[in-house]
Amino acid sequence: MSQEADYYAILGVGPTASPEMVQDAFTQILSHFPSGTDELAQDPAYQQALNAYKVLSDPKRRATYDSLRAETFSSPLQISIQTSRNRLALSETAQLIYMLAEIQSPEQHLDTRRPLNISLVIDRSTSMQGARMQNVKTAVELILSKLMPDDTISVISFSDRAEVILPAGKIKNAQALMSRIRGIQPSGGTEMFQGLQTGVQEMRRASLNLHTNHIILLTDGHTYGDADQCLKLAKDAANQGIGISAFGIGTEWNDKFLDKLVSPSGGYSGFIETPEEIISFLQKSIDGLGNIYAHDVRLLPRFPQDITLQYGFRLTPHPQPAPVDEAEIKLGNLEGHSPLSVLLELAVPPLSREARFNLPLKFTAVIPKSQTSRLGTTTHFGGQVQLFVLRDPPLAAPSPDLVKAVRLLNLYRMNERVWEDVKAGDLDNATRRMRYLSTRLLEAGKTQLAQQAFAETERLATIGQLSGEGRKRLKYGTRAMLAGTLSLDESS
Repeated sequence: MSQEADYYAILGVGPTASPEMVQDAFTQILSHFPSGTDELAQDPAYQQALNAYKVLSDPKRRATYDSLRAETFSSPLQISIQTSRNRLALSETAQLIYMLAEIQSPEQHLDTRRPLNISLVIDRSTSMQGARMQNVKTAVELILSKLMPDDTISVISFSDRAEVILPAGKIKNAQALMSRIRGIQPSGGTEMFQGLQTGVQEMRRASLNLHTNHIILLTDGHTYGDADQCLKLAKDAANQGIGISAFGIGTEWNDKFLDKLVSPSGGYSGFIETPEEIISFLQKSIDGLGNIYAHDVRLLPRFPQDITLQYGFRLTPHPQPAPVDEAEIKLGNLEGHSPLSVLLELAVPPLSREARFNLPLKFTAVIPKSQTSRLGTTTHFGGQVQLFVLRDPPLAAPSPDLVKAVRLLNLYRMNERVWEDVKAGDLDNATRRMRYLSTRLLEAGKTQLAQQAFAETERLATIGQLSGEGRKRLKYGTRAMLAGTLSLDESS
């Protein structure tokens, strides 16, 4: 039984579809074929749909098919797919639909934890002196206490050159290691490539295929003259199974650059506004890396040529844009029993004739066989929905979860467009968008974010500029809303 012979996918229904849903799906498909019997007999697509309907509409045949399908299509990962609508009206303009895919590990699974291979790459430039560096040192001490005996860690500090503070190795004498950490003294400028390159070199001292490999970058400034080298290194590292996450401290760092840096491996970037937050950010990162069920989850978008994938955003476990301009969309890791979810925006072209499209979502992931073998196998899984363009489609309300996700995504994207307008010199449009954003945030109960948006509106109106602090608060605040880490009834 091949993937193409999945009768549920052919009819565009799920395995729990009722007999009425099966009948309705086949009726909709049938309406797109010519009525002549001879022509239908020669149409492979019709015959495939007819076979699927005959099996799924017969309770006994369906039960037999389900048992065979469970063996053929079994996957250790569970996936659910929702669409904002699967029946569109004929239109002279393009139409948008949204797909929300959620991936989960089985409710019961073996402990498949790989030992960690972590490299902390720490900016030690002059601007890191004082509370920032002190809290970094405290956070490193906490991390050392949380690592397991078979984990590996290295610590790199960098300014305009890199220094290996802790060579890659196991934790044998934490106090001796901390004495080296405490000796880091801020000085010099910021050249991230030096630190990242040294971090990768140290990580290679361990067997990459036996570990969860991750660089955690902490910086408070812009890198000078080596941004392209950093981005190339990030791609090369991802191809070797090394992920990167990056945290900006304060407000003087380049958030767009850090987004690009973490993208090749499906990592994430974060905003550390105060030095005290450094400890909690690093603790959460280590906890997540130590609780991974599936590594390197990737989406392989294979939509019909007429359907355009315009935008992608990973909602959980860490909110992050998912660039859609490559053949594979890197989604990072599936952490324990927490779902990995991604929201996609698709454009359907103008259509004057009724049509039917299959919208498949295909994923791959690497799942360790067990804690003792430490070897991973690549699993393929996915699902499919059908989209109908009809002359008079029935009305159907999308799920509340999907409506909420799209609404919050639009707030995040509106904030990003404000900054694009400012960069382009369109201050009137930027002001209008920011005023609208402040209203929507206030309606959502996000008081502090709404106040920040209102303050930026006033800055635009008076001096025609926005603050770097405001940019990061609004960008990462609206991201957090998408992750569901802030409920809509909170006052924040």
